[in-house]
Amino acid sequence: MRHYRRAWLAGDLTAGLVVGIMIIPQSMAYAMLAGLPVQIGLYASLLPLLGYALFGSSMTMSVGPVAVTGLMTATLLSPLAAVGSADYLQLAIWLALLSGVMLFAFGLLRLGFLANFLSHPVINGFISGAAILIVLSQLPKLFGLAGWPDNPGSLVAQWQRSNTLVLVMGGLALGWLLYARHGLSAHLQRLGLATGLAALLAKLAPLLVVVLGVLVTWRADLAAQGVPVVGAIPAGLPALVWQTPDVSSLRSLLLPAVLISLVSFVESVSIAQSLARRKRQSIDPDRELLGLGAANLGSALSGGFAVCGGFSRSSVNIEAGANTPLAGVFSAAVIGLILVSLAPLLAWLPQVVLAAVILVAVVPLIDLASLRRAWRYDRAEGLTLLGTALGVLLLGIEAGIVLGVCCSIVAQLWRGSRPHVAVVGRVPDTHYFRNTKRHLVEIEPHLLALRIDENIFFANTKAVEQAIYQALADYPDTREVLLILSAVNHIDSTGLDMLSELTEGLKERDIGLHLAEVKGPVMDQLQHTDWIGRQIGRVFPSTDIAFNTLSKVANRAQAHPGE
Repeated sequence: MRHYRRAWLAGDLTAGLVVGIMIIPQSMAYAMLAGLPVQIGLYASLLPLLGYALFGSSMTMSVGPVAVTGLMTATLLSPLAAVGSADYLQLAIWLALLSGVMLFAFGLLRLGFLANFLSHPVINGFISGAAILIVLSQLPKLFGLAGWPDNPGSLVAQWQRSNTLVLVMGGLALGWLLYARHGLSAHLQRLGLATGLAALLAKLAPLLVVVLGVLVTWRADLAAQGVPVVGAIPAGLPALVWQTPDVSSLRSLLLPAVLISLVSFVESVSIAQSLARRKRQSIDPDRELLGLGAANLGSALSGGFAVCGGFSRSSVNIEAGANTPLAGVFSAAVIGLILVSLAPLLAWLPQVVLAAVILVAVVPLIDLASLRRAWRYDRAEGLTLLGTALGVLLLGIEAGIVLGVCCSIVAQLWRGSRPHVAVVGRVPDTHYFRNTKRHLVEIEPHLLALRIDENIFFANTKAVEQAIYQALADYPDTREVLLILSAVNHIDSTGLDMLSELTEGLKERDIGLHLAEVKGPVMDQLQHTDWIGRQIGRVFPSTDIAFNTLSKVANRAQAHPGE
């Protein structure tokens, strides 16, 4: 606030008002998805906005309940307590609290690099699998059913007039929301509205569905005809009823808290980076950890559940003119005013409307385009994405994430175990050296120059050794071997043992081994070893110098073998 400009206030105020109104149906829908009373979603949209505004680094990201954290909350807590019970609510609050403590502590410890543990294929696969689970969980509500029937016969037996009413309402809500997402903005622009205003009105379409759903249900008394509604919502700000679970329950929340923290952090950082690029700004991952930690602590203190950055609400925030996190403070104020004034009216809101809001929001998250791109570019990454999605669908969220991380690690080890080792020669009349199989180059008959394009570690030592011996078999007149280590960032102890044994084997065949372009950190590791001190011939700063020097040595040794 010390550097706040008065010119920013109008944009922040407008964005706060627009986002505050827009996130009401979203927050209620995601609370229902999490198996919690809908007002809990509104509670989870108050203090988190303030906490992130105090500590976060993004100027325009908006935090709150999102579909993924809603699903994770329901999936992780349903084995521990009955969905909808008081114990379930307390576990959701404690899950947010533990997640907030972890994220804030990670931020203090500057552990922002933790985002690197989940690759894009793992995240895309997880979100796609989670989106499919969300769709499957909401489809019964669209038909007015309590859950999926055991067989088609029981579906016919369960069907009542209320189901037809619910289906009609759900179909109308879905149709309007799909039209608003894909066509409303363009039509409003044709009517003369500015592009930005038309886009904002299209984003507010879910609010119109909520208002109409409440009015129709109230006037026609559809709740009495069997249409499920959200039920009574207490007016006023949240009053936290604190209840500490037993030690075994808290222990069982630790792994879910770690998973939900890691996923929410990676998703939020991705959103924050995307928004920052649009406004030519930058973010600090460690401050993002602090901001998300404070947001989740705030959610727990206000009786909410786990939260993270939301792409749709953040996009609306930036389109509405947000300049600083003060817009989030104004959004929290709007939600607070609605809670103390209009909340009881939402009791007439049909659950099918919230199900339609969820379906329209999450179906685009099923990212088949990413799977196609990953499959074309790198089959290992495509399999990682597909394996993560299938793991989430078939094994559950925790197992799906663990499976995705394991697939990423296995894929990386598999790539590293198949190192590229190239015989190189000089491009004529230049100082450049290229692969003999790809370019027309000059080689020296008694000098074998090999470029190793991978770190040398336990998984690929045999492959590197075999590649070197195969090259020696292809060039039997070799008297000097030059290893070019320009692409090698690390040599582990297994790799060092292999290189030492290789040097001894070459020495028995009267072949010298030399190095070129060794990176500083690698040289720092090697300089105190016997391999560099006693076994290696020379270490050259460049391949060109090594090539010129060793070709003369090799030719002289060949011409005067007795010297």
